Amino acid sequence: MSSDKKITVMLAEDHAVVRQGLRTLLDAEGHFKVVGQAETGRDAVTLAATLRPDVILMDIAMPVLNGLEATRQILAANPAAKVLILSAYSDDGYIERTTAVGAVGFLEKQSSAEILTKAIREVAAGKSYFSPAIAKRMAETKKRSRDRDGLAKPSSVKLTSRETEVLQLVAEGQANKNVAATLGISIKTVEKHRQHVMDKLNIHETAGLTRYAIAHGITESGLQVKIT
Repeated sequence: MSSDKKITVMLAEDHAVVRQGLRTLLDAEGHFKVVGQAETGRDAVTLAATLRPDVILMDIAMPVLNGLEATRQILAANPAAKVLILSAYSDDGYIERTTAVGAVGFLEKQSSAEILTKAIREVAAGKSYFSPAIAKRMAETKKRSRDRDGLAKPSSVKLTSRETEVLQLVAEGQANKNVAATLGISIKTVEKHRQHVMDKLNIHETAGLTRYAIAHGITESGLQVKIT
């Protein structure tokens, strides 16, 4: 990448004040150009395909489609895309899942402006970047057995992209008809996917699905809204 060419960045973050702050910071720095902003994971998938930015700055806790699944779908459509996670959640389980779906970096939201801009530059150059605290924990983790509870085991249950979308919307309190409208599929198809999720997870009530979704970073408790 030419040194005089600005790095194009897409922001995927559901909080407007955070998006505005990030844009102001990047615009002031002078070497970046924010080309798009997404409020939901689904918007992020659509915008990424249209804009093809150098770097996608992605939150995890996003409505409609969480950042992990959005990342998975973005990379499925464009394997060359570079997704950098910026999240308030940085426990080992989240980091494990973000790298599993193909993100090339992870920063905590409390990271300094210097670390954020450095991370974007590194990722745009084709490298990976994890904040110093996370990089240290990852190095320590490699020295330990990866058969511990909470790291290797979450991958034992495989949900499809569509099943994950349905699960998130159900966990957020949406009725089947609203899920169908959001995803552009029939109510019968929603019911089929919902049943497949229940069968795979061996969970047969909505409350249990919600707990599972929160525990596995598919949604967060604060996103739950009841739509009738």
